[in-house]
Amino acid sequence: MSQFGSQFHGRSSRKNGGNGKIKKKSRDKKRYEMGGYFSATKLGEENASKAARGRGANVSNRLKYAAYANVSTPEGYKKAKIKSILESRDNRNFARLKIITKGTVIETDLGKAAVTNRPGREGSINAKLLR
Repeated sequence: MSQFGSQFHGRSSRKNGGNGKIKKKSRDKKRYEMGGYFSATKLGEENASKAARGRGANVSNRLKYAAYANVSTPEGYKKAKIKSILESRDNRNFARLKIITKGTVIETDLGKAAVTNRPGREGSINAKLLR
């Protein structure tokens, strides 16, 4: 199961099913059931994305480096340069490592904004301006 290098996303085999018995694994996870790697989107000089293979000839963009964000303002969406990363709700070390995930508070030209999408999955950063 670990020969493909992905993480295991599923229930623990050590948890019981309510009757006190330990669950027995019926089979290993198939390759198509595996999760992917964490694509840590970092703060960079320019936006840089990488194409990722999907099933059925689908291709998705993984944002590797980000310099700009689409910020939602009362007047509409505006493209703003990201100055710094202030805090992250996922991991406090992500702000120090300059990793952007959903819920991260970033400092832009327009002010503080919270990231509303998953940049590692969608290939861009959308954010909402904080008051």
